[in-house]
Parts: sequence; C-alpha cells; structure tokens
Amino acid sequence: MLNKPKLNFKTMKTPLTYISLFSSAGIGCHGFKENGFDCIATNEILTKRLRIQQYNQTCRYETGYLEGDITTQEVKDKLYGELKKWKENYRISEPDVIVATPPCQGMSVANHKKNQELPRNSLVVESIKITRELNPKFFVFENVRAFLKTACTDIDGKEKPIEKAIELNLGGHYNILYRIVNFKDYGSHSSRTRTLIIGVRKDLQHITPYDLFPEKKKPKTLRQLFVGLDELNEMGKISESDILHSYREFDKKMLLWIENLKEGESAFQNKERERIPHQIKNGKIVYNQSKNGDKYARWHWDREGPCVHTRNDILASQNTVHPSENRVFSIRELMLMMSIPETFKWSQLPTEELNKLTLQEKRDFLKREELNIRQCIGEAVPTGVFSSIAGKIKSAVNQKCLTTAEINNIIEKEDLGKTENLITFINAHFTKTGLENLLQIAEYANASRQENSAYLTRKDIAFTVVKNLPELKEKKRIRILEPSVGIGNFLPLLIAKFEDKDEVIFDLIDIDNHSLIVLKTILEKLKPPRKFTFNLINADFLTHNFVEKYDIVVGNPPYRKLTNNKKLLTRYKSAAINKESNNLFSFFIEKAISLGRFVSFIVPKSLINSPEFDITRNLLNGQNLIKICDYGEKGFKGVKIETISFLLETACKTKSENIIIESYITGTVVEKKKEYLFSDKFPYWLIYRNELFDQISEKLHFSVFQCFRDRQVTNKITKEKGKVRVLKSRNIGNNEVIKLKNYDCYIDE
Repeated sequence: MLNKPKLNFKTMKTPLTYISLFSSAGIGCHGFKENGFDCIATNEILTKRLRIQQYNQTCRYETGYLEGDITTQEVKDKLYGELKKWKENYRISEPDVIVATPPCQGMSVANHKKNQELPRNSLVVESIKITRELNPKFFVFENVRAFLKTACTDIDGKEKPIEKAIELNLGGHYNILYRIVNFKDYGSHSSRTRTLIIGVRKDLQHITPYDLFPEKKKPKTLRQLFVGLDELNEMGKISESDILHSYREFDKKMLLWIENLKEGESAFQNKERERIPHQIKNGKIVYNQSKNGDKYARWHWDREGPCVHTRNDILASQNTVHPSENRVFSIRELMLMMSIPETFKWSQLPTEELNKLTLQEKRDFLKREELNIRQCIGEAVPTGVFSSIAGKIKSAVNQKCLTTAEINNIIEKEDLGKTENLITFINAHFTKTGLENLLQIAEYANASRQENSAYLTRKDIAFTVVKNLPELKEKKRIRILEPSVGIGNFLPLLIAKFEDKDEVIFDLIDIDNHSLIVLKTILEKLKPPRKFTFNLINADFLTHNFVEKYDIVVGNPPYRKLTNNKKLLTRYKSAAINKESNNLFSFFIEKAISLGRFVSFIVPKSLINSPEFDITRNLLNGQNLIKICDYGEKGFKGVKIETISFLLETACKTKSENIIIESYITGTVVEKKKEYLFSDKFPYWLIYRNELFDQISEKLHFSVFQCFRDRQVTNKITKEKGKVRVLKSRNIGNNEVIKLKNYDCYIDE
C-alpha cells in the first residue's frame, strides 16, 4: 500500500471521488481520472483486466483494486473498508459517484445465445444494492440498448424489467434519467448505441441529470481520425513508431474474400463464389452464414467508426475491415475511435519504451497482450463520454448557489424590481451567475409574484414533472402548452427532453407581461436550436380562446381562491365542471384536460383530500392517471403548502390498472392498483394506503365527526365556550380527552 499522506484538514480541499463496479480495464472511468477524481475502489473479476488499471494508477491506494465477485461478502467488505479509509483520511461523508457497467452478454444484439442469462442480468441488482447502501451524490449506469426492458431478479426476489427495478429501489432518493443514445454524438468516434442512466440525489436541488448528460459533439470521420498513421499493407507489419498500430495476421485464404471489397461492401456480396466466405467440409464447399449482415465487411473512410465489439480481432466480426487496407483495425485505430487517450497504458512499460523493443520482442508482447487489449476496448465505455460526464459533475458541484439573503442584496443593490434593470443584469451576468441563480433572482425581483400566485418551481421539482412525460416516439413534430409559464423554469428541461424531435412548438402563456419580457431575454441567452419555436402569449389562460390541441400541457398553475372579483369568477365557473371550488388551479386542470393529450401539473395536495375537489377528482379518475408525486411542504421555499404533481393521459382507450406514487416524504417510489388507492370505500384518494392502514380502518367507524382542516380553525375564531369542542394536541391522551384550564377552546357552527 502507498504511504499514508500527511494531511492538513484545515487547508485540504475535499477530493472528488468515485467507485467503479464491473470496471474491466477502467477505460471509461479513466475519464473521471482525467477530470481530477480520485478512485476509492474499482472492482473487476478478471486479473488481467484489473492489472491494466494498476498500470494507469487508477487508485491512490493499492488496496483499492478489488479483484473478485462483487456479489460475495468478502469483496463487499473490502469495498466498505476502502470507503471507511477515505472517510477517515479525507473527511468525506460518501462517494461522489458510483459507476456501474455490469456484464451485458445476455442483452446484446450481437449475442444469439440468451438462455439462462437472467442470473447474469441480475448483477445490475448488486449495483442497485451498493448504490442504495453507500448513498453517493450521483450514480452512472451504462449498458446495451436492450438493458432497460431486460428482466432481472430484483431485491424482492421478483422478476421485473431492469428500469423498474432501478426506479423502485433508487427513485425515492434520486432523480433519474434513462436514455438510449448513440455515443458517437457524445464524445466517441464510433457508432455505439447504448443505454445511459444518470442519477442525482434529491437533496442536490440545483442539479438534475440533464445537467450531467455528456456534451453533444460531432464525431470525426476515419479519414480525419487516422491522419498521420502509417499504412499497413503487409500482414504482420508493426509500425516502427507505434507498437499498437499493427497488421493483425489472419488465415491467408480469407484475403481472397476481402481484397476486392469497396467501402460498405461485405464479402457475402462477392460475385465469384470462391470469394464468398466458406469452409471445406468432407471435400465440399459449405458457405458461411451472415446473421447480422455485416461480417467480413469493409468500413467507410468518410463516416465515423463502426461499433467496436469484443471480437474486433477477426474479419468475421461486425464491420472490422479497414476502409482501404486488407486487415482489421489496429489497436491504435480502435483507441482513436473509442476516444481513449494516447497516454492510456496497456503495460507497466510506457508506450515509448515498448516502441524501443526489438521486432521480435514487439511480436511477443502483442502475442501475449493483444487479444486482452482488444477485448477490453470492445467492452468499454468510450473514455470521452465518461470524461464529459465527469467534467459536468465537477462543474455542477462547484457551482455557487446564492442564498436568499444574497439574492435580496443583489435585487436591492441593482434595483432589479425595474424590468429594464433586470434585463440588463441578465444580459451582463448570464454566464457567470448561472441560469439557476438568475431564475431565482428574476422570480424574487417580480413584485407581482404573490398577487399572481407565481412562485419559482425549483429545478429538481421541475425535473420530476418533465422526466415522466412521454417521449412521443411516434411523432417528430410536437406542440407543447405551458399555461402559466412565468420566467420559464420548465423550459430548459423540456428542451433537453425533446432535443431529438424535428420540430417542437411551445405556446407559452402568462398573465404577467413582465415575466414574459424576462423570459424572452432568457431564451435569447439560452440560444436553443432553431427546431424549437416559442410563442409568447400575454393572456389569461382561462379566458383565452385556443385553436390548437396539444401533445403535452405542463406547468405549475396558480394556487389561489378568487374572492375579490366575482364577475371574473362567474366567467371562470361558467366553463367549469367543478363549480364548488373558487380555486384557480381547479379551473386550470379542467381546461388543460380539454386541450392536451398528456397533462402534468404541480398543484396543492388538497386536490386529493378536500371535499371542495370531489368533482375534480372524479374528472381525473375518468382519465388515465399515470403518476402522482408527493412533495409535502418541500416543493416551494417559504410557502407552507403541501403540493403534489400528477401526470395523466386524456385520449386513452385502455386505462392502466396501476399508478406510480413517488414521495419526497417517505423517500420511496411504489406501484399500486388504482382501485385500491382511489377506492369508493373512502371519500378521498389515499396514496399511502397499505396493509397497516387497512387493519386499523377495519376497526373504525367513519362519518361520525365533521372535520375542518386545521388552517381553518385559528385562534381568531375559537372561544372559551361554544357549541363545538376543539381538540388540540395537548387535549389528546391515551384513549382519553384531557381537559386543560386556559387551553380548552370551542367554536360556534
């Protein structure tokens, strides 16, 4: 083990740390090292893979290299021991990141033998368990395209899709983004469609997984990428300047199959029968099968690299033939495609020393190591992809979040209550101050925010709404309505959510023109792609006439009882089904349902348990409710009101039987039967109903008392004597009502 460094805790900056599970040679996680992260521990079952990480000094301590099966208690104990060491030596409370890339053979489209793979696929559950136990700030899972829908044996012993297992086990404490992407668009120069999952712990309220998603980059073509590499036209040739750039030998009879191929052609397209891949069995020619249509295939010069598979060493694998030379891609070429830095080491000796070896020594080295290196590259995450994620995590955790006092000081100092001053401030400080801080400054500077019941929707709260919106994969052009847009807190997330669409049209409505002026400035600074169109409409959503229908209606409508404008209230109610309520959000819900296919709103929790909204709940029950998220009083800073969000589909022929309940209160995500939670047996929706509740409720008699919400019964209306006794907390004893002098109170009906 390395010597324990002498530490000065007063001056020491807390290091950024990560743990890597199923890490192979550590190629992807090398991107975290590039960004200054320290590896607490890295686990890999194969010694020859783990040794490569040691060559690259992945861990600070030698004991951080954990060889073996992570499902065994022995290896887990070593992992926990390493974390304990870092907690003691560096005063960290938890790892910043857990990275997990469990084996994927059972899910790969390149693997045709998928039987008995369920136990292997369930290795992801080990990643879930460790993540849940170690509670990192962030986690990153990566795997093949089919990962999310593949079955696994969950912690509860039940088989379920991996996505559901992750969500039910980790979704209560993490905001999680699941995306299937091609890594060629995010830092790799190889076409590689994969599943990428990023989780952000919910107490990190200023960060969402979208903030950490790797940066989009245009991949280089092989012509651009291979500039300066020696030509290799002789079988077995090794570049004098680069041992990793060599012509891997193969059976010379195969040369006939590939030598005349043009870019993009497969040997199976050859016209001459002797040039079609075949074997001689019992003196007869037996032609090989081409299952995936890309074996013995020559790749293109003017495209990004092909997907790099573990069997990139053979012509018979997928798209492995060089664009103009009759060989498979060299290790160096594969490294370039997979954005692996030139400094990455495959040996204890530096590459410069390897290049000084004799030709025979070079051949001996490649004979020993080449297959392992190639397989490591084929199963790796491109370094550039994880490097981008690591860089974004580093930036996010270092982003200063302004306090309320600091925000108020800025508003007062710059006189930001004036719209023109606020616009000037946003233009001058957009990059330096950060969007999240600017949104808060703009919201607090708005003098009309309380009058219009307009409050900032916190970034993490907005994410819980946006993440579950449907992807609408069948549509390339969509239209979204935000009926109370304010300064656009949802928009950056919605832009990220639907970046793959050809066109997205936003109709953004707000009754406060000041907010729309500020929003226009923010959008100009954000510079979203031209595919996004923003129509800013200064109007009252409830009285505005709409021509269009919408794919999605989303937002945070105002919560306020309209009591001071009876004429306007009458107008609102004339179009409403629920005429029992005077609350604006109830009217917003009804109109949104009439306009949108999917509706997702943040609303007061009283929606689910107040008699005032009985009719509204019946209306919602008639739709296909998909999810409810309960924020309790954690949704809005300084606002003592419990809130929830819901997602529903209006145009649905078959309603789902189950609903997802996510809770900031209990830190859980559960899936339950709607008929159980919304049972006619009870007057309200019971989103936390469970067996214990049922056991107690069976012993109770209901509808005995008339109830008031406690906010209605205030000291202002209570008396020393009256018709109805008010029981307060100190009046309630153990199966008895306690009388207390100068405390007991009453109200009149």
